[in-house]
Amino acid sequence: MAETAERLPGENLINKGLKDLGQEILSMEALLVLIGSPRLKRMGLSIPVPKNFSGSPEHALYNRLQSENPRGAHSRYNALIRRLVSFERTLERQMGET
Repeated sequence: MAETAERLPGENLINKGLKDLGQEILSMEALLVLIGSPRLKRMGLSIPVPKNFSGSPEHALYNRLQSENPRGAHSRYNALIRRLVSFERTLERQMGET
């Protein structure tokens, strides 16, 4: 994905999430990648699954955001999901063009 770094919205979040998952770090970005993992895997991305995680990445991400900023958790969660979906859609379009 490095060659498309300037073209995919949210790629910085996805790249950091993939890196963190590879190191078994459950960062906000890693949880976002886990949320998108079914669709991302269908597009050929390899998603490492940390051994120390079970449960819902959606709930884990929301809980983390809520612990950081209770009043802004909902809007921040929705913004992150929009970035993920935008990344996925753009990647799908690019894959369809090749």
